Amino acid sequence: MTKYRSFVLPLAIVLGLLFHHLWAAVNFLVPYLIFMILLLNFVAVDVKKMRFGWLDFWLMLFQIVVSLGCYLLLKCVHVNDIIAEGVLVGVLCPVASSVVVIACMLGANRETVTTYTIWGNLMVAVVAPIYFSFIGMHQEMPFFDSFFLILKKISPVIVFPFFLALCLQFFLPKVNDFISRYKGLSFYFWACALLLVLGRTFDFVFLHGKGNEKSIVVLGVVSIVFCAIQFAFGKWLGSKYGDSMAGGQLLGQKNTAFGIWMANMYLNPLASIFMAFYSIWQNVFNSWQLWQKDHTPTETKTKAD
Repeated sequence: MTKYRSFVLPLAIVLGLLFHHLWAAVNFLVPYLIFMILLLNFVAVDVKKMRFGWLDFWLMLFQIVVSLGCYLLLKCVHVNDIIAEGVLVGVLCPVASSVVVIACMLGANRETVTTYTIWGNLMVAVVAPIYFSFIGMHQEMPFFDSFFLILKKISPVIVFPFFLALCLQFFLPKVNDFISRYKGLSFYFWACALLLVLGRTFDFVFLHGKGNEKSIVVLGVVSIVFCAIQFAFGKWLGSKYGDSMAGGQLLGQKNTAFGIWMANMYLNPLASIFMAFYSIWQNVFNSWQLWQKDHTPTETKTKAD
C-alpha cells in the first residue's frame, strides 16, 4: 500500500475527469465512506489524551477572523462579490472529515487531529450562521434555523462515529480492539471517497462553467493562493506546538463538499467553484506530501523525528 498510495490522487483525477457524470450520480455514498473512515480512526484514538489546546484555539481564530477579514477587505476594494464570497467560505470551511487518514500517514498525532476535527466542525456550525445573517442570499433566516441546518449536515459524519467509538471503548473494549486492527482499511475508503468527490467536483465545474469563464479562472487562481497560505500558516503554527503536520492539515485540508453546499445554500452559487478548485489543489498537495514521505530515506526520517 505504501508503495502506491502517492499515485491514488493522479488516478482519481484521471478517472474523475473521464467519468465525472458517473461519480456525480453515486456521490450519495460519500457520507457512508466518511463514516467508516472516522469510525476506523476514532476506535484507535486514546480518548483520555484528547485535550482542547492552544493550537486548536489559534486555528479556530484564524478561520473566524481571516475569513471575515478577507471578505470585508475585498468588498472595500470593490472586488467581485463572487470572489469575496468564495474566499469567505474557503477559509471558514471546516476541516475535512477524512483529514485523520492523510495527517496520520504523514506523521501527525492522531489525538490532536481528532480533537480539532470535532471542535473545528462545531465551531463552523456556530459561526457560519452568524456570518450568513448579514452576508449572502438568506439573511432573513433565523440564527437557530441556520445553526440546526448546518449541524444537521455535520453531525451524521462527525458526531455519530465519534460517540459510537466512545461507547465501544468504554463498554465493549474487545470489540473496539478488534475493529482498531483494521484501521488501515480507512485508506481504501478514503481513496474511494476521493474519487467520488473529485468526480463530483469536475462535474460541478462543467455544469456551472459555461458563460462564467472569467470568474472561474479568477476563482481558480485565488483558491490556489489561499490553499498555499492555509497549509503554510498551519504548518508554521503547528510547529510552535510540536506538530507542524497536524497544523498544516487541520487548517489546509477542507471539507470541500460541505463548503460547496454552504456556498450554494447561502451565497452566490458560483462562489462554490472556489471550493471545487480548492478540492483539486489540496489533494494535489497531499499527494505530493505522501510521495515525499514515501521517498524520504529512512535515516532522514529518523533524524527528522
